[in-house]
Amino acid sequence: MGTTTTLYRFQIELSDIQRSVYESLDFRVAQHPSEALPYLVTRVLAFALNSSEGLAFSPSGLSDPDTAAITIPDSFGGFRLWIEIGNPSARKLHKAAKAAKEVKVYTYKDPKPLIREIHEEKVHRRKRN
Repeated sequence: MGTTTTLYRFQIELSDIQRSVYESLDFRVAQHPSEALPYLVTRVLAFALNSSEGLAFSPSGLSDPDTAAITIPDSFGGFRLWIEIGNPSARKLHKAAKAAKEVKVYTYKDPKPLIREIHEEKVHRRKRN
């Protein structure tokens, strides 16, 4: 018998002074059986930090490695925002930068290997923030 998905409920009082966003977030997040808890927590924090109309977790979750963890779609079939969690490959970031106006990466790991890979590989619109 396989491991089952765990469902967590998050209630967050969001107060982002820089963006003038003040709201109560109340949502549930499914933890995929192969998803580490630090990944899940980073995913939730990224969601809260980017809370905006249209923001959504990937419907396919971790089962589709080519999709973003979190996105805001645009009206042209692309994305306004593409968010990755952990240390995504340079290939995936290159794809994301071509598909989205803005790409963000939130990592709970050492970022040095990610930064090194981005500088060594071809990544569309790469810059370090």
